[in-house]
Amino acid sequence: MRALVLALAFALAPLQCGTAPREHPEFEDSPPQALWELSERFEAEGDESARRRTLEQIIERYPSSRFAERARVTLGRAE
Repeated sequence: MRALVLALAFALAPLQCGTAPREHPEFEDSPPQALWELSERFEAEGDESARRRTLEQIIERYPSSRFAERARVTLGRAE
């Protein structure tokens, strides 16, 4: 009986832990990623000033992240 309960628990476990698909699965979960996505939202809304400030924050706070490099390119500061 115990083996049956354990087998059912393992079989049903994936159904209990489902998550919604990610819009950009290639991105990591990180603060620079969140700021990058925020800058993309500002761009979509036409708020270029907020986008620029957000990209500058990525560069200042996370200079070695891949998002900082993207921000530099976007701002025309590629190194």
